[in-house]
Amino acid sequence: MKTIGLVAEYNPFHNGHLYQINKIKELYPDSTIIVVMSPTITQRGELSLINKWNKTKICLDNNIDIVVELPSIFAMQSADIFAKGAITILNKLNIDILVFGTEEKDLSKLKEVANLQKKDAFHKEVKKYLDTGYNYPTSLSKVIKNTLGYTITSPNDLLAVSYLKYLNSNITPLNIQRTTSYNGTDIKDNITSATNLRTMLKKNIPIHTFIPNYNQNNINKIDDQTIYNYLKYNIITNSNSLNKYVDVTEGLENRIIKYIQTSQTKDELITNIKTKRYTYNRISRMLSHILLSLTKDMTNNINVDYIRILGFTLQGQKHIKTLKKNIDIPLITGYKKNTSKILDYELKISSIYSLITNDNILPQEYNKKPIIKK
Repeated sequence: MKTIGLVAEYNPFHNGHLYQINKIKELYPDSTIIVVMSPTITQRGELSLINKWNKTKICLDNNIDIVVELPSIFAMQSADIFAKGAITILNKLNIDILVFGTEEKDLSKLKEVANLQKKDAFHKEVKKYLDTGYNYPTSLSKVIKNTLGYTITSPNDLLAVSYLKYLNSNITPLNIQRTTSYNGTDIKDNITSATNLRTMLKKNIPIHTFIPNYNQNNINKIDDQTIYNYLKYNIITNSNSLNKYVDVTEGLENRIIKYIQTSQTKDELITNIKTKRYTYNRISRMLSHILLSLTKDMTNNINVDYIRILGFTLQGQKHIKTLKKNIDIPLITGYKKNTSKILDYELKISSIYSLITNDNILPQEYNKKPIIKK
């Protein structure tokens, strides 16, 4: 019996995710599937449409055996830090195979890029392009192309490369090619991207065709203006110290202050701040760090120091029992004060999520035990 690891945001969980899980079950019918899942904030800096407890139930209803929380302090950062946090957890959970979706079919190319990125010389070359004003994704792409003769630009593929960088050598990587593009609007066999689904929801277009059979009432309506009002408040009240927040670098605080009073929406603010060097997604993530008070001091030398289980099946429970014998960090099932600064920050994120979405998950942080599917 194989133990399979996944990393996901499920924002929202859709037929493409189910396709991946069904493929795993075709290949490994008796496998135990573990997912490390972003809780209430995503890597792009967006609030999750579905709270982490409802996402956990959806996972367990769709053949996932163990759901583990990716702490927000990793989940809301750059792809490399996101991947480092998630893969560190999976390395400790004794998985045999890591499965991930990619646009690139050839796994050997992804491995080659991952090995390249481990070299100091690679990062020196990337810095040369950054110093000339290129943004990070473009700089990365140029150095890969110059060195290997081909390049990788898809966010999904670049994330896969980061997974491979941190994956223990005794774990087998397996990529399953995506049926649709990462953030495109194309539709194939009732499958479309999570990005497209979020756009459809904003336009009040029904999405039931593209998601498995779960209650759409679990999908929160995220009011962009409410988020922007909280963000604006935080920027104005911290205008003299904005550079304390993660990703506020190289004078970006001056552009934030310059445009905050004249921008009417978060999208407009991002567009005004954005430059050739800083992409839309990078600015969006930076503003979320301000909104959620994620400072550079908090993220210095962060390491995964606990693993929190949100839910499991009876098959998953058997795997958890074997883990308890040899895991080297606490395996926890609920919030305990002073367990970890990372866990304390998770509580803060849940408070803000509850405030903005009116989905009060805060009491569950203290009282909720893992969801068990029998």
